[in-house]
Amino acid sequence: MAETSNSTSTKALKVSVEEAFGKLTGNDRVEAEGRHQKRDANRPEVDGPRADKPRAD
Repeated sequence: MAETSNSTSTKALKVSVEEAFGKLTGNDRVEAEGRHQKRDANRPEVDGPRADKPRAD
C-alpha cells in the first residue's frame, strides 16, 4: 500500500509543478494540462461497474 500512496503523491507533485510552471511562464496550454492531470490524479480509481450507473441489459 505504501507504494501506491507514494506513487500517487509523486504524480500529484509532478502535475502541481507542471501547473505552476505554466502559470510562471504564462503558457496557458501547460497550465491547463497540469490542471487536467491533477484532476485525474486525484480521481479515485474504481474497478468494476459504478453503483449509481444503471446497467444496460
